[in-house]
Amino acid sequence: VSTQSTGALSTYLKQTLDPNPQTRKEAEKFLASVERQANFPILCLKLVSLETFELNVRVAGSVYFKNMVKRLWKIDGEDKLNTNDRNQVKTLIVDLMLNSPESIQRQLSDAITIIGAEDFPDNWPNLISDMVQKMATKNFHIINGVLQTAHSLFRRYRYEMRSDELFTEIKFVIENFGEPLTQLFEETLVLAEQHASDVSALKIIFNSLVTIAKCFYSLNYQDLPEFFEDNMERWFPRFLPLLKLQNKLLHTHDSEEVGLLEMLKSQVCENVALYAQKYDEEFAKYLPGFVETVWELLLSTSQEVKYDLLVSNAIKFLTSVAERPQYSELFSNEETLRNICEKVLVPNMKLRESDVELFEDNPFQYIRADVEGSDAETRRRSASDFVRALCKVKEQSVSTIFSNYLGSLIGEYSKDAANKWMDKEAAIYIVISLAVKTKTEKHGATTSNSFINLSDFYANQIQTELVSPNCHPIVRSAAIKYIMTFRSTLPREVTVSTVPLLAQLIGDKNIVVHSYAASAIEKIMIIKLPNFAAVAPAEVAPCYEVMLQNIFSSFSVEGSGENEYLMKLLMRSVSLMKKELPPPLVESLIAALTGKLSEICKNPSKPHFNHYVFETFSCLIRGTCTGSPEKIAGFEAVLFPAFQDILQKDVTEFIPYVFQVLSLMLELQNSPIPNQYMALFPFLLSPQLWERPGSIPPLTRLIQAYIEKNPNGVKDSITNILGIFQKLIASRSNDHFGFYLLNTMIEHLDKVVLQSFLKSVFSLLFQRMQSSKTTKFMKNFIVFMSLFAGKIGAQVLIETIDSIQAGLFGMVVEKIFIAELQKIAGETEKKITAVGVTKILTEGPAMLNENYVHLWAGLLNALVHMFEEGVDTSTPQDEHFIEIEDTPGYTTAFNQLVFASKRPLDPFAGAVANPRVHLAESLKKASVRFPGRLQPLIQQGVKEPAVSKLQEYMKSANITSLS
Repeated sequence: VSTQSTGALSTYLKQTLDPNPQTRKEAEKFLASVERQANFPILCLKLVSLETFELNVRVAGSVYFKNMVKRLWKIDGEDKLNTNDRNQVKTLIVDLMLNSPESIQRQLSDAITIIGAEDFPDNWPNLISDMVQKMATKNFHIINGVLQTAHSLFRRYRYEMRSDELFTEIKFVIENFGEPLTQLFEETLVLAEQHASDVSALKIIFNSLVTIAKCFYSLNYQDLPEFFEDNMERWFPRFLPLLKLQNKLLHTHDSEEVGLLEMLKSQVCENVALYAQKYDEEFAKYLPGFVETVWELLLSTSQEVKYDLLVSNAIKFLTSVAERPQYSELFSNEETLRNICEKVLVPNMKLRESDVELFEDNPFQYIRADVEGSDAETRRRSASDFVRALCKVKEQSVSTIFSNYLGSLIGEYSKDAANKWMDKEAAIYIVISLAVKTKTEKHGATTSNSFINLSDFYANQIQTELVSPNCHPIVRSAAIKYIMTFRSTLPREVTVSTVPLLAQLIGDKNIVVHSYAASAIEKIMIIKLPNFAAVAPAEVAPCYEVMLQNIFSSFSVEGSGENEYLMKLLMRSVSLMKKELPPPLVESLIAALTGKLSEICKNPSKPHFNHYVFETFSCLIRGTCTGSPEKIAGFEAVLFPAFQDILQKDVTEFIPYVFQVLSLMLELQNSPIPNQYMALFPFLLSPQLWERPGSIPPLTRLIQAYIEKNPNGVKDSITNILGIFQKLIASRSNDHFGFYLLNTMIEHLDKVVLQSFLKSVFSLLFQRMQSSKTTKFMKNFIVFMSLFAGKIGAQVLIETIDSIQAGLFGMVVEKIFIAELQKIAGETEKKITAVGVTKILTEGPAMLNENYVHLWAGLLNALVHMFEEGVDTSTPQDEHFIEIEDTPGYTTAFNQLVFASKRPLDPFAGAVANPRVHLAESLKKASVRFPGRLQPLIQQGVKEPAVSKLQEYMKSANITSLS
């Protein structure tokens, strides 16, 4: 690491900040080409540490380092970083993070979190002890850096699945960090009192207290640790006065800027809500004091936006208490309920000016908060949840109390709709909160409050707002939300009757209104319940033309050009109406969508919208061309130029989608396939494409389609395909894609073409199994060998494996087939395995010679067991699975197109109808070829109940006995 190399790195990092996109791209490309070189991570950290460089360059270096760690730190088949670099990074990074400016500290703290998720505690056991040591410095810049890193590191305990490994880690952390954290909490509270009049000191101290409270939440989330149970007296009596604390020096002057005091009180509310909900028995003695204090806090807190999170968490605490049966008496008194409704719930369920501003200035953020559930931290959402909790205690009383408020609100609106529209919106919101008892994402409310007549409220208060020309857009949006919410619980005829009204509203110029209308129709189209028959195309047809016109009309509204709700409705309506779409309409839709695609290619910024565009393409292709492959040419003529443009410009966000749509069109083709596909084929084999995690699933499928549709055309490229297979098979997260390629080659290529490669392929698979054996790999390996036996022959399988090492096939039967067969899942996979194992048992003479005959009965036992018993889903405790979607890096993720999904194909369709019968028939044929050999093996080695099951199979095959 020299001055020259840090200077060169700073130049490239500067270029990554250049406004010229070409300059940025070239600099990023160069950095990506050298980041795996030895010492590069250390060079990054060195540059970040040097104050001689401009701060923006050092920050850029810290951001690049963090993203590089995201991409490369996780070991997946190959180790992408030098071992010495890994160790040196862990030695350097904590000190560097703690002594860096805050903007760099945040990035390095995130990097420590990423490294910690992989290496801590087993490969970084001194991380916590180093952090504890730094906490003792009394330097709050360093302490806050440690706390922020600890918070980032521990935060995943809030959402990780429970496991022995996780609890062992949390136990290790608490044993080493619990007491220092508690002491720091106590000492920092003392400092807060001592410096109560020093504003700069208070900000640093309260910043620490907020992060300490967050760490407390994370460490207590999974279960109540023994340490914290024993030390509750050191925490909760200190939490309580913090909720009462007032200090004007910590107040912010801006009505929207959240202050540190509000942050701390909010986190304390969250902490006590956790204990009230999960550890109520241990927390019982503290609960009355917190209920009283939180109630007083709510009554004294104003409606300013900066208090929203505090009020929300305070209400959540009361909700968590109300939900516990043992505390229900606290809320059963009529007067108490009336006070709660009047003083807490109704005020916090009404819209404020800030909400109206959000509706007007940032409609999509308003939508996300109002109907998508991103309002989890808002006053309205918390108040709504509290209403539902109270309804569980006293549904009739709560409904009656709110009915009085509803009457008043609706009465005010009816007198002066122009000025009192907020009252009507509040009335609709209250009814939704009161009436929903249970709900699902797919169907909205599934059960409702029996004291609320939903149909009457729709007829009297909602329907008029859908058609009234003078209705305020916020009230109209609330009315549409009512339909969305109760789409499954309203009578079917009422719900379906709203579709034409909503279709008209898709043309409304207000973004929220036309987005809600589109979303409501889309949700209605997917209802399918026992008491609610699916919407039929004939019910939508009368208003479908208006609907389409309004969708494309609203795309032209400023701000709605890439409206995902409109595009999702277009996708869903095409799926519903696909058999009813006349060819001219299909052509015009494809042309319009292709035009939209060329627009969004310039700056793909709306991932959901983009996804629905490609889903719609896929739906139109599948609906039009299934059974009519001659129609694909029309789609290819329009789409190929657009797709080639995407590939040439390397629009990385869209490339995985392009591969999926190309796969769909290729799979629907009749042979021979058009030349334009084969012209693209060499490009698809280029190694750099396979470096992108998001491209691997669709690229694999596309190469499979080429092999299936044009085996002769790809045979000259088999070496390249096997090179890709070798790369994939080395990766624990991508090995199954390697098997997909291999299986397709076995199924469709001539075995003469494959012959010279088979031994090498098996050698690679055995090497991978030896270096990194996972359950997923073993299941795929069994299916591959079974397909091989079924398509090429059992004897060839045995001979190929034994050519690597004499007697190796016996180990394969014993350690792989017999040991792992029960783990095979999936109907097609089980059938392939059954056919292959049957062939090994009955068509491989080597299985009956002296070397392997002792394994024959055990293999038959395992096959019958696979047929009759449930799937063994157990995995070794130390096995580390990597989810495909979690592959590190910021490269484009793979998103499966539902309407372009590959239909599962049965390679033995037509040849084998019933695998059990096939086994019986094959055993009979083998007994004829080897008379007197099989029956003794079955009698001596096959156990009950397998023997009885075999007799059932033979009976089904009309076979009385073996020869």
